[in-house]
Amino acid sequence: PPSTQLPLQPPLRHPNENSFPEVLPAHRGKWQPERFWSRKKAQIINITHVRNSIFNDPYQGEESCFLEQFRKLLESDTKHLVLSSSDRGPEEVAGSQQGGTSPNEDSDAGVRENGPRLLVVAEQAKMFSHRGGNVTLPCKFYHEHTSTAGSGTHKIRVKWTKLTYDYLKEVDVFVAMGHHRKSYGSYQGRVSLRESSENDASLVITNIRLEDYGRYKCEVIEGLEDDTAVVTLNLEGIVLPDIALSLALRYRRYQATTPFYLGVVFPYSPRLGRYNLNFHEAQRACLEQDSVMASFDQLYDAWRSGLDWCNAGWLSDGSVQYPITKPREPCGGRNTVPGVRNYGFWDKDKSHYDVFCFTSNFNGRFYYLIHPTKLTYDEAVQACLKDGSQIAKVGQIFAAWKLLGYDRCDAGWLADGSVRYPISRPRKRCSPSEAAVRFVGFPDKKHKLYGVYCFRAYN
Repeated sequence: PPSTQLPLQPPLRHPNENSFPEVLPAHRGKWQPERFWSRKKAQIINITHVRNSIFNDPYQGEESCFLEQFRKLLESDTKHLVLSSSDRGPEEVAGSQQGGTSPNEDSDAGVRENGPRLLVVAEQAKMFSHRGGNVTLPCKFYHEHTSTAGSGTHKIRVKWTKLTYDYLKEVDVFVAMGHHRKSYGSYQGRVSLRESSENDASLVITNIRLEDYGRYKCEVIEGLEDDTAVVTLNLEGIVLPDIALSLALRYRRYQATTPFYLGVVFPYSPRLGRYNLNFHEAQRACLEQDSVMASFDQLYDAWRSGLDWCNAGWLSDGSVQYPITKPREPCGGRNTVPGVRNYGFWDKDKSHYDVFCFTSNFNGRFYYLIHPTKLTYDEAVQACLKDGSQIAKVGQIFAAWKLLGYDRCDAGWLADGSVRYPISRPRKRCSPSEAAVRFVGFPDKKHKLYGVYCFRAYN
């Protein structure tokens, strides 16, 4: 198969034929054989349907060139695949019924005798944790027809990668083969294999960071056999009951049964104003504010929790969306239903929107600095440094407000040059209608005077 690894495309159906092969016809686009192959296993789109549709296709007159090319590909490359009798085309089946053999029959039989098929299984498809915590992503491997983990003839190679929304790219996380171990990038020193048994390839991640959330692929390779499983790591969920109880006692206005969320989604736009960030600038903006770009699932959960925002923002999958709980005229119309509005996918370099960021619990102290006078921005930065802290970031004020119930009716500088204040208990002169992080704006840094919010990280 070609070396280029391209993703399998979603099924394309002919408008007038439900049984049309799930491949791209010649008259609907350029023929690209590499689209139908994936790595050494030759995992083309369902080989049964493809082969049968080639021999039975009603559109042979229109697409004879396409069919001829694809037939040659199958004859030359599918000899390495294990095909059952139901997977063969009508010509091959007819030949076998007459006592003959298909050109690939001997090689198919040889492949079947090479041993059991390797299977990789994730016991749980989704795992939850929080920033600073530890998590084990489950992954075990078996052989289909034996109870043993490995055949013993080849060394087992385990590779973990993180999947991205650009399906052509994967981020290397960890590789193990025999006694050799190697971790990559920001995962160095934080990942290892659990190895509770000889077939356990589960990955342990310690000191979890915000950017760790996402989808991970466990790949196990033994000789010519390999298989994969995918596990999703989410940094959101409900605090365990004992922790919720301690928080309830600390913040007495809560009851012990009140849910405490481990993450918060917030909209962000820079000093330049709304709709000034392309996708890559939006990524950096979230990172600079102690957060990462939110996923659709995180935005959807935030909408269900009451988030209402009328400016569209980038999400981590490259889509542009915004949540509406109170339909109104400027936000899609007064007669529309509540929901997450979807603008679709836009050019990541040329299109400009706001961004929705996600942050989680932090290991430190967020506080309003008591100071005898109001401060300019530069004075605020120095005041936090003198107090052994740093000026707080936007993600930290949202985390303190949402996750800890922080409440302060004093506007203060933040690291991005904005001025905000968190209100958990709505009241007059602060935020009479709702609990929120109030946004004053981006005042002149040299002449306007405000308080400051600081953050001191714990070692």
